[in-house]
Parts: sequence; structure tokens; C-alpha cells
Amino acid sequence: MEVKKSSSKVSSEEVFASCSFSSLGLDPKLCDQLKERLGYEVPTLVQAQAIPVIVSGRHVLVNAATGTGKTLAYLAPVIHHLQKYEPKIDRSDGTFALVLVPTRELCMQVLEILQKILHRFHWIVPGYIMGGEKRSKEKARLRKGISILVATPGRLLDHLRNTSSFLYKNLRWVIFDEADRILELGFGKDIEEILDILGSRQQSAVAKDDITSRYSHFQRQNLLLSATLNEKVNHLAKISLENPVLIGLNDKKVQLKSFHEHVGPVESDLENEMGNSGEYLCSSDEFKLPAQLAQRYVKVPCGARLVVLLSILKHLFEREASQKIVVFFSTCDAVDFHYSLATDFQWPPKSQMEAEFRQMFLGCKIFRSHGKMDNEKRRATFQAFKSEKSALLLSTDVAARGLDFPKVRYIIQYDSPGEAAEYVHRVGRTARLGEEGESLLFLQLLEIDYLQDLEKHGVVLGEYPLLKMLDGFSVHGVKKQVKNLVTIERHPWVLSLQKALETFISTTPKIKKLAQNAFWSWVKAYSTHRGELKRIFVVQKLHLGHVTKSFALKEQPSLVSKSNQKEFKKRKRDEKQKGISKKRKFAKKS
Repeated sequence: MEVKKSSSKVSSEEVFASCSFSSLGLDPKLCDQLKERLGYEVPTLVQAQAIPVIVSGRHVLVNAATGTGKTLAYLAPVIHHLQKYEPKIDRSDGTFALVLVPTRELCMQVLEILQKILHRFHWIVPGYIMGGEKRSKEKARLRKGISILVATPGRLLDHLRNTSSFLYKNLRWVIFDEADRILELGFGKDIEEILDILGSRQQSAVAKDDITSRYSHFQRQNLLLSATLNEKVNHLAKISLENPVLIGLNDKKVQLKSFHEHVGPVESDLENEMGNSGEYLCSSDEFKLPAQLAQRYVKVPCGARLVVLLSILKHLFEREASQKIVVFFSTCDAVDFHYSLATDFQWPPKSQMEAEFRQMFLGCKIFRSHGKMDNEKRRATFQAFKSEKSALLLSTDVAARGLDFPKVRYIIQYDSPGEAAEYVHRVGRTARLGEEGESLLFLQLLEIDYLQDLEKHGVVLGEYPLLKMLDGFSVHGVKKQVKNLVTIERHPWVLSLQKALETFISTTPKIKKLAQNAFWSWVKAYSTHRGELKRIFVVQKLHLGHVTKSFALKEQPSLVSKSNQKEFKKRKRDEKQKGISKKRKFAKKS
């Protein structure tokens, strides 16, 4: 039965009202754990489609929108099988299931879900290895044994090469979660080597040392999950999956009654999804996004970007105090600058009395996260933001993949994503598991063609009523009558706030330095857009004076940072010295 894409996610609760996890073939004790520890009673559409197929032992490729429950879709079948093993598995048996994830944050999130589900199945030991952790501690954990191991690719390959006590002869499942992001981060070669070592590449032998064990009769099963599809994902699927069932590559709903009897209805579409050459269809023409996600863009002049961002945030938190918002930036320096500014900025007082009672511009808890922060700080940020009812998170794309932040209502993409596919993962932090969500994309006037690029992928954005929002603010307690023809840059509120920001930053050396660093890194990041986006985000078209204003700086920083300036001056001195030497030699000859 064909279903319109706009309704395929919204109606999932109605479609699966009579469905339960036990009806998908999962063990009753596991179903109880899902309800007691995670609060899950009814599966999502993706879970209802994927779980019976994975339980059956088939290789699976899942392409589904973010926030649809893909993590549980693969963890539940793995635990279902492991808790039934006789004799019971022991940690000394080594690793049975390997989950590969792109980021440290996602690694810890999957581990947290595992720990909750395994509360009753205490003999199944979860664990993790990831970059930034001490190898010696990880080696000790691997030596003791980890039944279900969650890992980032680089650190896993390190231990496969160098940790002799890492036992994986009983490995049954290799799972790639957020496979597209793993490959985008440049782990393609690492993944191929990992597959070769584990014996999970197609047409390869079984485990590396060909060691038999009491569990070696179980067939290896590989699972690949991705929100977007491209040639790299297609290649990984070809080398790692054997005659897989494809889930989510079309919008056909499968009859639930057939799942625990036979996987034929899903398999019947397999030939339609494959060409004569056996390649999987991997066109990324259409992005999969939840229908309940309201998507808009805001057209902002470059020089007014900072004022508009702070104004929208203030408006959102004043409109609804109890909500969570995530803002995405392109660089770590930009996160640090905006975090310090949002944390410390106050309106300049007009009198002594006002100075005593003035409040922060944004009256909410503010967090930050980026790749230059150490693991412990990022982990603490992740947990703290999750537990808050009302908070703002400023982040780079480290928070864009797979992370499940409960009750995030709004996503703001202040800097456009480096690749169009990344748009999906950023907005995927909201509108999760059927809840409502909103997203807002900032675009400069010269970037407006980006909307056409998104439309190619089936993503259509409405325009945000910016002037109407700005008109709602009063300047020093007085709402000024604004003419309809006024531009964003000349709006009284924008002029007033811009002046206050510039005054604050010019008199705060620490934040001024952060603003200069953010300026340099932003311009550099803007010049690194790839592929089709290069014709839209053209660094030569930027007005650097306006970019300077967007960081509330009164003077444009040199485009050469201090470290590069020193190198440049040294090179100039060397060239000058060589020039003097040549002149002397020439004088001697003559």
C-alpha cells in the first residue's frame, strides 16, 4: 500500500496501536525492561519494521529519519539473542556485538541505553572504547571482557592492531550506526581494515585466527544504519552486507502480522531496490525528515546576524520559558565566543539604580560543546543539558549526529552546514519520536540559492517573520513606531542592540579576543564549502566589514592570525636577508 511521505511518520502511532514489542518476537523479560527502564511500550515504525528482520538473522540496511528509534531497533534484537544463550555467556567469552559510532557523544549515549536495558541481564557486560580516553584503562577493560562493545573507528582499529588480549572470536554482530557520518569523517579506510581483521568483509574468511568456540556456530550478521545515503555508504553496504533486507528505502508500510511469521513482504521489494549489477540504490535525492518538523529560514544581512540571533533567542525564551534550544556553528572558536557573550552580556545601565537591578540579556542556562573540549567536559555538558527543562546549547556538529536530547523544541542553524546532507542531522535533534519540533536556518542574501539546493532533496522551508519579531521589542522601555519600509539594519532595535554589543566587547578584552579568533576561523570555514555548495558560499563575495559587525567588532581584524603573522614576518626577514646577500655578492663580482 502506497503512503504519502507527509503522513508516513505522523500516523505511525495509529498504525501500530495494536502492536507491541512482544508481538515483534522479543523475549517477554526484555519487553518488560524496555517498559520499566526506558518507558517504551509501543515500537516506532522503524522499530516495528526492523526488529523482526534483525531477529531473524538477516543482514539489514536501514535508511530512516533521525529520531525514529534506530538505536533500539538494533540493540533489542542483539540483547534478545544474547540473554537466551545456553550456557549463559560470560565476560571472559569476549565480545559478541560491536557497535561502531562516529562520535564520542553518541558512543556514551548508546552505552547509557545499553546499561539501562541490561539491568536485568547483568551477565551481559556493556563497554566502550573511544578517542580521548586512556588506552591502558581500555586495555584492562578489554582484557576482562566486554560482551557488547560500543566504539569509535579509530580507537577500535588501534586496539585490533595492538591489544592482544582483545577477544572477538565469538563476534556475531557488527553494527554501523550513523554510517554516513562515520564515512564523512574520513574513516573509510579504517572501516575496511576493521572489516578485514574481523573477517566481516564479503567474500572473506571468518574470524582472523579462525578460532572455534562453543558459540562459533552462530552466523555473522552485519547491520548498517544511516539517515542519508551516498556513494560511500553504498560502497560500505556492498562490502559488508550479504543479501540484505532494505528498510526505509521506500515509503511502503509492511503488514505487521507478517513480521514474526515471515520477512517476505520486506524482501519482496529487494529486487526493486537493486539494479542488475547488484548495487543498492543510494540516491540522496530525498532527505527523510519527520513530518511534524516545522522548517523555516530567516534572511539576514551579514552585519545584523549577531543581533538577530540574540533577538530570536530572547524572543523564544520569553515566549516559552521552559524549552530547550540548540544552535549550530561552523567552528569551535565561534562556539566559544558566542557562549562567553551570551553568558556575560548585559544591557548597559542608564542609571545607578538600573545597574543594581539589571538582568542578563538571555535569562536561561547556557551550555557549549565542541571537538576541542576534553571528553569529561563534553560528557558533563551532554548530561547536564539532557537533564535541564529549559536551556540553550551552542555547539559545532559534534551534537548533530544521533544524540537524543529529550524535549528539544528548537534547532537554529546559525552557520549553514558544510554539506546539504548534514542539514538532516542537525534538525534531527528535534521532532524526535513523534514530538513536535521547529528548525530555523540563517541565510545571508547572497546565500539564498541554498534553498533551491534543499528543494532538490524534497526539503521546503517557509520564511520566518523577522521584522514582525523585531517590532515586538522596545528600546529602553519604549516601543517605537517602525515604518514598513525600514530595513533590518536600520531597525531601531537592531541599531540599539548592535551599539550595546560593540560597546560591551570593546571594553571586555577577553571576549574581544574571542571575537577576533571567531572572525578568523569563520572566514576560513566559509571558504571550505565543497561540491555544489561552493558556488553558493563564495568567500570572495563576502563584505568583510559586515562580517566584522557580525562579531560586534568595531575594527576588522587582520585576516592573518597572530601565529601566521609571525611566520609571515619571519619569511619576509629571510627573503630580505637573501636579497641583501645577493646584492653583496653582485657588488663583489662587479
